[in-house]
Amino acid sequence: MEAKKRLLTYAGLKALEDELENLKVVKRKEVAQKIKEAREQGDLSENAEYDAAKDEQRDIEARIEELEGILKNAEVVVEDEVDYDKINVGCTVKVFDITFDEEMEFKIVGSTEANSLAGKISNESPVGQALMGRKVNDVVEVETQAGMMEYKILAIDRTV
Repeated sequence: MEAKKRLLTYAGLKALEDELENLKVVKRKEVAQKIKEAREQGDLSENAEYDAAKDEQRDIEARIEELEGILKNAEVVVEDEVDYDKINVGCTVKVFDITFDEEMEFKIVGSTEANSLAGKISNESPVGQALMGRKVNDVVEVETQAGMMEYKILAIDRTV
């Protein structure tokens, strides 16, 4: 079975590569040192520091494996080539929330980069799916966990 392609912006790709490098170069050495120090304390059967260090090592290795899988299947969206007449991954979209009478701004990113607190929504989320391919002045209705929402698209920009 072929793994699903992961859409990433260039900034998202760089952030994941940096995290992977940090885990492999810095964190692995730190946890190896913790394990070494805990071993030197003697009896490992009742050594909480040893158990904690081994747990941390397991978590780091799992994250490294996860990041390598994401990067192996990454497809970078070249933001300079995105058509800004239509909403696509890599666009920043300004919308008017008709339901709550307020303006909002979203950056459309791949699911790996999504972070709603930072205003980054996935192209696979209900709102992201509804916005994809739409143009300025379009009105979209989206079924969300909060109920039916209506957005009017005010602007589509490219952020670098």
